[in-house]
Amino acid sequence: MTKTAKRLLFWTPRVICILFAMFLSLFALDVFDEGQSVWKTILELAIHLVPTYIIVIVLIVSWRWEWIGDILFIGLGLFYIVWAWGRFPLVAYVLISGPLFLIGVLFMFNWVNRKELRARLEAG
Repeated sequence: MTKTAKRLLFWTPRVICILFAMFLSLFALDVFDEGQSVWKTILELAIHLVPTYIIVIVLIVSWRWEWIGDILFIGLGLFYIVWAWGRFPLVAYVLISGPLFLIGVLFMFNWVNRKELRARLEAG
């Protein structure tokens, strides 16, 4: 594997996860249309951001221990499908669970190649 491929493999799941967390955060913006008081809006915003908090916490743990990211991201994707089954059209499952599965698989590749990736990244 080339140095560029190793860096790409290392950074891709992390960057996709950050972008996915930002995407999920967009869904929390609907609390500003409800015309509530400031404190109620802040509380509702915090509640709507719980999925983003979960993704960020799993990313923080996965940054160091890729095998945990592999298990948790795939588990979160499966959890969403089971929890929301029948509520939304198929595209909703693809947009939410798809990136979670992708991130989980990429973290699995990171874990499988961890010694080679870390040695190369630390050296250069």
